[in-house]
Amino acid sequence: MNGTLRSWLHEQTDTLKEQNLYKPLMEMESPSGARISVNGRPNVVNLASNNYLGLADHPVVKEAAIRAVERWGAGAGAVRPIIGTMSVHLELERRLAAFKHVEAALVFQSGFTANAGVIPTVTDAEDAILTDELNHASIIDGVRLSKATRGIYRHCDMDSLEEALKAAQGARKRLVITDGVFSMDGDIAPLPDIVALAERYDAAVMVDDAHGSGVLGGGRGTAFHFGVHDRIDIQLGTLSKAVGVMGGYIAGSGALIDWLIQRARPFLFSTAQPPCVAAAVIAALDLIESDSGFTERLWDNTRYWKDGLRRMGFDTGVSETPITPVMVGDEGKALQLQRALLEENVLALAIVFPTVARGKARIRTMPSAMHTRDDLDDALNAFQTAGRRLGIV
Repeated sequence: MNGTLRSWLHEQTDTLKEQNLYKPLMEMESPSGARISVNGRPNVVNLASNNYLGLADHPVVKEAAIRAVERWGAGAGAVRPIIGTMSVHLELERRLAAFKHVEAALVFQSGFTANAGVIPTVTDAEDAILTDELNHASIIDGVRLSKATRGIYRHCDMDSLEEALKAAQGARKRLVITDGVFSMDGDIAPLPDIVALAERYDAAVMVDDAHGSGVLGGGRGTAFHFGVHDRIDIQLGTLSKAVGVMGGYIAGSGALIDWLIQRARPFLFSTAQPPCVAAAVIAALDLIESDSGFTERLWDNTRYWKDGLRRMGFDTGVSETPITPVMVGDEGKALQLQRALLEENVLALAIVFPTVARGKARIRTMPSAMHTRDDLDDALNAFQTAGRRLGIV
């Protein structure tokens, strides 16, 4: 490696360590479940996963993937527009469109690439994008790829959004983009108010529902939760969180999906999902649609977990969803709390800058449908022990 580059890389990494911003990877040595083996430590309560409904290791989902490998092979062999589109991919997209009650859907390799695909493809230099200041990094990067004028409004502040919409009236098209559920704080975007403002100022609305899919609205997401799904122009969902597999998708009108197939660069230039992934997602959707018990257990556990933390004196911020931050503030203390929890056999990771603002560090916890009360009680006891030791409660 070039010596100058090597020296620069070491300097940057050392700076992260000095600022308590360096985070090594954790190694999981078991399937994603309520309890896992991680970094050589067995039987650890897992509060770090987005596997909300426990479907990542569900036997029905695994069996569907195995059968698909036997029928379709290990890979698609090409990008979708060439000859990478298999029947199972089209079946999945039909199922997603029906699930979201829209005309059509298009699957991407991840939610990140879905944002990178749709935002610059539906906007250009004559347009304006209005985006919430706390939107996910993938939205931020998707907006950066667009040539449109950008307006950032204060988090969930409708007065600020209206000001941005007024300032954008000279644009040919206006697109308001918001997360449905904000991934660091767990609060929910006020979609009815956003939609009403957008309609008043002739703007389209896009909702990134990565953390609402499978969680809110009977699993169909934040737009269904508020009953405004027929007034949202673009919905993004992921297949790697509550659905438990991998991928992202855009749902909307037939005209939108047809345009993305022709011009969305991540779709055009990335090999199609392995057929086993598509088949596993279909099986997961079957489970979500046929058994409301998954989401009911998720929310029952969420309420129990939040109540337990608050009774002990922890600050869980503004969360309204299973995403439950334990607010710490100081980056160093957040990392200390993460390590102390792991010593108590609980995995809950510190979230620090640049994922959140400096001084806003927290431990993000994720209760799920797969946790038992014993799992949650063990984790609450660990939080109490570690929190008292570090002077957080």
